[in-house]
Amino acid sequence: MYAFEEPGSPPQFCEEYDLTVTVNGCLYQRRIPARMLLSDFLRHELHLTGTHVGCEHGVCGCCTVLLNGEAVRSCLLLAVQVDNMALTTIEGLAGSAEELHPIQRAFQEKHALQCGFCTPGFIMSIHAFLHEHPDPDEPEIRQGLAGNLCRCTGYQNIVEAVKLAAHYLRSSQSEREEA
Repeated sequence: MYAFEEPGSPPQFCEEYDLTVTVNGCLYQRRIPARMLLSDFLRHELHLTGTHVGCEHGVCGCCTVLLNGEAVRSCLLLAVQVDNMALTTIEGLAGSAEELHPIQRAFQEKHALQCGFCTPGFIMSIHAFLHEHPDPDEPEIRQGLAGNLCRCTGYQNIVEAVKLAAHYLRSSQSEREEA
């Protein structure tokens, strides 16, 4: 969008937009720079620092969040693009600080954390993956993990964690259906 000060003068970009977004169940309204990345909005405006920024090109997956339930790279989106949408970050995955989400618990139990920098992105990607593939085999898991990079190269434990997480999620679904 352009705004001209005087005829013949170079165009100036509108610098700020109003943004309304629901993040982890809380509604936020902010006036933000038009060019602010979603990852920067989450980290610097909302102080949700669990979303990490690695490559800033969408390759590593560290900045993955859920947008209306689908995994997206927050470093590739402008914050204004999520106006009136719902986001979930790693901070919003577990129900409480004392109780881990089943995927987080599986990562902890299978020692799939390594240095931990990439872990939030893996967990958010796996959350979306397991929603679509509740009983994946190992090749499907490896395909589902292909969009995230671990610089510690500890993929075997991550694969084992995804298997365990799938088991936990299926078990909790069965318990809910029986109740």
